[in-house]
Amino acid sequence: MKRKLTTALLTLTVMSAPAWATTHHPGQHDAGAPAQNQPAAEGAISVGEVRKIDKEAGKITLKHGELKNLQMPPMTMVFRVKDPAMLEQVKVGDKVNFVAEKVGGQFTVARIEPKQ
Repeated sequence: MKRKLTTALLTLTVMSAPAWATTHHPGQHDAGAPAQNQPAAEGAISVGEVRKIDKEAGKITLKHGELKNLQMPPMTMVFRVKDPAMLEQVKVGDKVNFVAEKVGGQFTVARIEPKQ
């Protein structure tokens, strides 16, 4: 009886692994899971408004809509910029299109341009 129970549990464990693999996707937020780099997917362009620029620190504060590629709701937050030269392209009050990524655990603006 004990052997049958062990075999049944082992079979269930082995059979459930493919189901877990198909339902667990990279980038999902798991409680306690370490933050991973999340490259911007195609179509990850977000819309925002520049609230503050800190050229010395290489940071920009954006009031933004939903960041679908990062599963974030609209809010105002500070981002690092991938290239400090990007901060020369925008000014406080500009409406912008931008791409945000999570790089080394930091929310980072990879691309930004004023909206036309």
